[in-house]
Amino acid sequence: MKFPNCVNVLGILLCLLAYSLNVSGQAEFQAGAGIFDITGPAAEVNLMGYAKPGQTANGIHMRQFSRAFVFADKAGEKRFVFVNADSCMVSQGVKLEVIKQLKATYGDLYTERNVVISGTHTHSGPGGFHQYLLFDITSLGFVNATFEALVKGIVQSIQLAHKTLRPANLYISEGELLDSSINRSPTGYLNNPPEERQKYKYDVDKNMTVLRIDDAAGHPIGLINWYAVHCTSMNNTNGLISSDNKGYAEQLFERYMLARGNLSIPGQFVAAFAQSNEGDVSPNTKGPHCTDSGLPCDILTSTCHGENELCIAFGPGKDMFESTQIIGRNQFMKALELYSSAGKKLTGSVDFRHSYVNMTEVEVVLNSTTKVKTCKPALGYSFAAGTIDGPGAFDFKQGTNTSNPFWNAVRDVLKTPTEEQVNCHAPKPILLDTGEISFPYLWHPQVVDVQLLKLGQFVIIAVPGEFTTMSGRRTRDAVVQTLISNGLPLDTSSVIAGLSNDYTHYVATFEEYQVQRYEAASTIYGPHTLQAYIQNFEILAEALAKGKPVSLGPNPPNLLGQQWSFLPGVLFDSSPVGKKFGDVKTDAEPSYQPGSVVQVRFVSANPRNDLRLNGTFLTVEQKQESGSWRVIFTDRDWETRYQWINDNLLLGESDAIIRWDIPEGQTPGTYRIRHFGTSKSIFGSLTSFEGSSSLFMVKK
Repeated sequence: MKFPNCVNVLGILLCLLAYSLNVSGQAEFQAGAGIFDITGPAAEVNLMGYAKPGQTANGIHMRQFSRAFVFADKAGEKRFVFVNADSCMVSQGVKLEVIKQLKATYGDLYTERNVVISGTHTHSGPGGFHQYLLFDITSLGFVNATFEALVKGIVQSIQLAHKTLRPANLYISEGELLDSSINRSPTGYLNNPPEERQKYKYDVDKNMTVLRIDDAAGHPIGLINWYAVHCTSMNNTNGLISSDNKGYAEQLFERYMLARGNLSIPGQFVAAFAQSNEGDVSPNTKGPHCTDSGLPCDILTSTCHGENELCIAFGPGKDMFESTQIIGRNQFMKALELYSSAGKKLTGSVDFRHSYVNMTEVEVVLNSTTKVKTCKPALGYSFAAGTIDGPGAFDFKQGTNTSNPFWNAVRDVLKTPTEEQVNCHAPKPILLDTGEISFPYLWHPQVVDVQLLKLGQFVIIAVPGEFTTMSGRRTRDAVVQTLISNGLPLDTSSVIAGLSNDYTHYVATFEEYQVQRYEAASTIYGPHTLQAYIQNFEILAEALAKGKPVSLGPNPPNLLGQQWSFLPGVLFDSSPVGKKFGDVKTDAEPSYQPGSVVQVRFVSANPRNDLRLNGTFLTVEQKQESGSWRVIFTDRDWETRYQWINDNLLLGESDAIIRWDIPEGQTPGTYRIRHFGTSKSIFGSLTSFEGSSSLFMVKK
């Protein structure tokens, strides 16, 4: 477009109009992004992921966030929402409540049909947010504070994305990221057909997909990155809330873009590092070794001397913090490379398809003469064996295809599986027959979401669980082939968005199921689970390509009003005699060098009294030349740790230890550390408090 001569008022107006028309004409889509805190209780609540009863929260390393994106076509007629939450997964109850609140504000603009909420699968976030019983057992039932933090943060992030919707262009890039993942169930993977395995270079997906989002003028809005790797760099000895390796990658990317500036909205860039088909993918790249001898574990059973507790995978760092940092930085660096390359520009329509499916009664067509059915949910023996990222207990072993009279007797106290159920799940020996238990309410989901989102020639496959590497590959191939055969362009591509909308454990291939590693034992709808999902995604894909509607399916139950909870509340807080809340018990030293650690201990109170959403329990502050103070780090940042210590349960006394790892290259100057909290009196009233360390110097 040729612009007019901008030398007078009329010319300036014409120039601005021409520029506006040119910019809007360049935009293929509309997009908006938002971010909000979802960090739950930082004390006394079991961390979700490893299902280890004693692993309860006692502070924060990095806060959890919801990162939301609204995408629409040029006219704004079709739109959808993709949310990436730094959570172990998303529960059906959370999505139902999010949709309820969105409908109260926006009517039918955002519904269960066009909203996807995907979890990163960190194993270091508070639990208790599911509506199905099994997932909340280790958290002593439903934890309303965790649930409300998730719902509020997700809704707020979507509202922020909605408010910032504007003309945008989207670009897709793909590339390999090596040295950041291994297959943790290689014997299961090797049971897949040789001719299928030969199509791929690796036994895990090393491919990273980056969706770059710019406004019409080319200013950055955000990105979504999909890469398959478990967020289990922080292991089951950790007690600090953490968004793990993907959370660190998000933090690095957002810091990098904020430092560059020139953003679509000053001070805001939203970088979501989303999960994919990570079911059998570990970040602990040194692999599994016996903790007593250092020798490799038994490859078939992941045991040492017959014990699963001794077989653990570590690495690549010297401890879990360094490992988190390395795997997170690797993802950040590769994502930055792909983001900077711009990639293929997306063009075309925005669309979506969604259906509810009762996964306990899907008729699966294997061939022209054979049909089978899925099963009611059940977990196998190898589920209790755990994985090399977090081993289980007792004498359970991965790869178990036979039952044990003792454990069968224990199982039968809850429910003896019917003969039909046993035959349906074979060769899985059933340890927990969850699908046939309904007291006090359902233990596992039966009706689940299947969903596709379309941005031009790019399709997001939202799956309600953890698909293994080969399960994800088969699903992607089936969806893309269906889309292309029904009229979509030959360059149509897809990505798996794992742990979306609901959680149904794992999805292994039929061949992997026969080996009964942990992932197969946790494939709860039986050996034909994967094919049942593929069959339903093919239905959605055909309808999406042809522009036809799909059956909405049966609605899932809403069990939020039936939840049981046995987690005691906070009784009261008190300070030691002669001390008040916020007082310093152990102060900072007068001076430090970059690379050293500052630790300050404060008289504190239970952090469950106030989650401080979008706030902080700590600040690291630098004194300015004017005499004012500037906050440089909070408890969302990698460089800080907030640890809560319950000194005296009977008296309600507790402390907070604030740690700051001073970065290399930190600007010399005068600093202080502050702590913020809320105490609860014996009468139930809440009072905010704060405290500050002495001033200290950071020298060169």
